Amino acid sequence: MTMTRTSFDKEDLLACARGELFGPGNAQLPEPPMLMMDRITDISAEGGLHGKGHVVAEFDIHPELWFFPCHFPGNPIMPGCLGLDGLWQLTGFNLGWRGWQGRGYALGVGEVKLTGMVRPDRRLLRYFVDFTKAIQTRRLTMGVADGRVEADGETIYEVKDMKVALSAA
Repeated sequence: MTMTRTSFDKEDLLACARGELFGPGNAQLPEPPMLMMDRITDISAEGGLHGKGHVVAEFDIHPELWFFPCHFPGNPIMPGCLGLDGLWQLTGFNLGWRGWQGRGYALGVGEVKLTGMVRPDRRLLRYFVDFTKAIQTRRLTMGVADGRVEADGETIYEVKDMKVALSAA
């Protein structure tokens, strides 16, 4: 059964990381520091660019974030793979939010385009996930989505055909 809530704060996301939001053995977010968002501002099963579901989330950027000192020393940049992981995290969250069972796994991405960087002077990342397919059969539960990441309103990452599945194993 799909949840009726359409927004989640940091405490809700941490509850999801502990397995409390969707129940044991179901979709979980990672705990900090790998949790790549601070809040989900909108989520649906029918909305978005393709009418098949969407998620919008935000991540507050602070100069003290763990990845800046090590990537790269003297030239701090958030690794692009962390932005991609945030999009995968949100894709899996949407599947759990729909009430679908199983643990989430990223299966791949068709295309990634990085056109900007996240440096310590940025303030806010916004994630946008738009499902192109959401499939649930007896043997398969999978979401396929396109996504983008904006830094302070500027699109910096775009992805096509992200795939996340839920599995009982």
